[in-house]
Formats: sequence, structure tokens, C-alpha cells
Amino acid sequence: MAYMDGFVAAVPKKNKEKYLEHAKLASVVFKENGALKITEGWGDDVPDGEVTSLPMAVKCKVDETIVFSTVMWPSKEVRDAGWQAVMDDPRMHPDENPMPFDGKRLIYGGFEVVLDE
Repeated sequence: MAYMDGFVAAVPKKNKEKYLEHAKLASVVFKENGALKITEGWGDDVPDGEVTSLPMAVKCKVDETIVFSTVMWPSKEVRDAGWQAVMDDPRMHPDENPMPFDGKRLIYGGFEVVLDE
């Protein structure tokens, strides 16, 4: 059964191009390790909430925007092996491919795909 990872991050608006470079390299590494598809969404209509919201979840600052990303995998087993390989790949280490945002405010999770139309 298909599996998906989802990510939400607050990225400084001035780092959009740096973020895209980071994401393009990461997508190559993910695909080499079994990922089927990677998506990156640059927020342009992500409202603040009164109780909770994506901006609140990652403590988005005025000079940042929300990025929403997904990685699709053929199965959780492929994802688990792929993640380990991605983390071990030197191209993903901070000295080779630094994150152009505060990784401590990144939220993520893995999801069993229950609908794909």
C-alpha cells in the first residue's frame, strides 16, 4: 500500500531560491532511494488561525512563508529503507546541503495513503 510523508516548514521569503535548490537536490536523493514523487508548495494563501493553523504550528514569522511538502512512496517498507539511505547520503548532510530555514520548527509525519484519485 502506498505511503506518504508530509512536511510543513516556515521558510524566510528571501530564501525561496535557496529553498528550491535544496529541495531539488533532496528530490534527486529521495527518488534514488525509492520515492515516487516529491511535491513542494510555496504558501500564498495560508491564513493565521485563532486556535490553531499551519503558521502557528511552525511559529511562522512575518518575513517567512509556509512550505508544504510531500514525498510519495510505493510502501511503508520502501519508505523506511529509503529514509535511512537518504539520511546516510552525504548530499543531505548540513555541510553539503544546508537547510535554508529553521529545521527545529519543521513538522512532519508519515501517513498510510487511504485515498488517491
